[in-house]
Amino acid sequence: MRDNRPAYWRRWMAGASNGDDPPLVAPPCRPSRPDRYFTAHLGFTAADLVAAREVAVGYAEALSLLRPELAIGASALSPADAWQRAERLFCGALGPDGERCVDVTGHPGFHHAPGPGGLGWGDGDRG
Repeated sequence: MRDNRPAYWRRWMAGASNGDDPPLVAPPCRPSRPDRYFTAHLGFTAADLVAAREVAVGYAEALSLLRPELAIGASALSPADAWQRAERLFCGALGPDGERCVDVTGHPGFHHAPGPGGLGWGDGDRG
């Protein structure tokens, strides 16, 4: 061994391939992982659940304007010490073209797709 390195290391560094030798560095066998979902938890204080829901909806809508890749329909609200009691903030009803309703949970009337002038669907206004 010259230069205190094995022969295959010198071949790999030089990029030489001798005949039918397999490549020394193969591509990974597994395909790359798809993007994963993560959740950001924002803490704030509020007088009661109704006020907390209003603040949380405002935060979610404002963040979705700044960062359109956010999944606003996945937003939820829970007490700080009981994350297992999370409740959805937005309706999320599935529309005829596969879009999701972005109105608050329990809203009256039509469901609405995201964006200005988004598609409306459903039973409409019931007296």
